[in-house]
Amino acid sequence: MKPTPCRLCGAPLVHSLVDLGVTPLANAYVTAEQAAQGLDQAYPLHARVCSSCLLVQVDEAVPPTAIFSDYAYFSSVSSSWVAHAAQYAAQMQTRLELGPHSLVAEVASNDGYLLQHFQRAGIPVLGIEPAANVAARAQAIGIPTAVEFFNAQSAVGLVERYGQADLVAANNVLAHVPDIRGFVAGFPKLLRPEGVLTFEFPHLLNLIEQVQFDTIYHEHFSYLSLLVVERVLREYGLRVFDVELLPTHGGSLRVFACHFGAAHGAQPALASVREREAGAGLHRPETYAAFAPRVATVIQAFRRFIGAQRQARRTLVAYGAAAKGNTLLNCCGITRDDIVAVADRCPAKQGKLLPGSHIPVVTPEALIALRPDDVVILPWNIADEIAAELQPLSTRGTRLWVATPLLHQISTPVAPLSEAA
Repeated sequence: MKPTPCRLCGAPLVHSLVDLGVTPLANAYVTAEQAAQGLDQAYPLHARVCSSCLLVQVDEAVPPTAIFSDYAYFSSVSSSWVAHAAQYAAQMQTRLELGPHSLVAEVASNDGYLLQHFQRAGIPVLGIEPAANVAARAQAIGIPTAVEFFNAQSAVGLVERYGQADLVAANNVLAHVPDIRGFVAGFPKLLRPEGVLTFEFPHLLNLIEQVQFDTIYHEHFSYLSLLVVERVLREYGLRVFDVELLPTHGGSLRVFACHFGAAHGAQPALASVREREAGAGLHRPETYAAFAPRVATVIQAFRRFIGAQRQARRTLVAYGAAAKGNTLLNCCGITRDDIVAVADRCPAKQGKLLPGSHIPVVTPEALIALRPDDVVILPWNIADEIAAELQPLSTRGTRLWVATPLLHQISTPVAPLSEAA
């Protein structure tokens, strides 16, 4: 069989990062009727490494319209993520001296979780969101939102209607586009000559070092390093001039970019992250070869944990119907026979079943009422926030666990951290 070509440079993909088998779409929650009819279709989930440009990517097994046109993730559900957005808005307003004559645009603006903070400060905003059901939430709170996929062609139309932007944010979306070139090509058109573009994305280095394999799922087409992001931006006339390390999503980067000719000078943090990636060997294909055996170890440990709870006849539930949790559960072969329910605050998920495992999604209040023996927190990046919410259970003796990257028990809930779901 002919190797799959790299979506960035076209080179044949001959190196594997990890093959997670055939799994359902991580955010495709189903009703009981749909599950009975077998409508949660599964697709191959294999992450590969390009030996030429070093982009880590999964095969394009599913068209993006099947994933993003009707989406079950609403950013505002996580209070800590909204707080993270508010901090960003305040920082950018000061750093870039944004005001009533500026325009802030966000690509993949979701339900307005970020733009609402700029708008409250009197700064004009524009959301760009392909999922109509999610965009409707933003529009309902007065956030102007264009419902369309972003690329070079759509960027031209947006500029004609709204003008160019002083700040363009693109949080946790660069990894979600199969045509990364066509996507990036739109930003130079949308950005004013001295404008600033920021990307946030989970850092590939953390995925490798901390075995965060559950962040791999079909809608994450790419897994990004600064090395690769600088390369693709450079090809479209954009220059990275600063980078910040963020705690969100298990460790993310916030990359600041501008046009080649803009006046923004390179900041010291840029060289620091470049050196850290080079020291970890992200520029060498052989660095990635040890990842798959480490994933297998984590999966085996979780399966043993589940088996021990069943043998002891302990009632086990989960919290957080997150995509990363669905990757973990399906890779481990977990079903509702193992975990009786999962709680989530998102109304769009409640009353449905997790894809593949068919574990029912309930409200947090319903989960607490079950008085389970153990709770597995699936969104490990906000484990402390969830543990604080579940304190009524833990004080009664319920054990709280975090499944990955390393299975461990949380002994005492603490105050929430500023992390994203």
